[in-house]
Amino acid sequence: MITAFIGVGSNVEREKHIRAACQELSLIASNLKMSPVYACESFGFSGNDFYNMVVRLDTSLNLVELSAALKEIEVKWGRDIDAAKFQNRTIDLDILLFGNEISQKKPLVPREDIFKYSFVIQPLYDLAPDLVIPNDERSLGQILAAIPAPVALRRIDFQF
Repeated sequence: MITAFIGVGSNVEREKHIRAACQELSLIASNLKMSPVYACESFGFSGNDFYNMVVRLDTSLNLVELSAALKEIEVKWGRDIDAAKFQNRTIDLDILLFGNEISQKKPLVPREDIFKYSFVIQPLYDLAPDLVIPNDERSLGQILAAIPAPVALRRIDFQF
């Protein structure tokens, strides 16, 4: 089993789709642990606020199989895979980390978003503050502090 961290986001019927994503993940993995859920403004386009979180899970799937399974979940719940990068999302699932694996080809891990966006690193930090990112000597707290223009986050009292 490999421990993976999955970024989960939605800005369309957010509560419904965050719950659906977690339920779907429970069908393909085990030992799920959920971070707090954060709300933030849409990034890169004008749209509804997003809910974002991170799920830690154990999986017997390899990296490519897990990526394909996540895409299937996204499509099942209405995501247009061919759509532009910055737009509304029913469910957005991204592999942030996959064990200690480093992949320079798709799916890329560690995912670059960890180093760019507070809505990714903050819930990851909440879930696993002592986690060491492969190929990076900084703590998650140091990475979070180094984000140049952090997006304002509001922690949501979310009931799973």
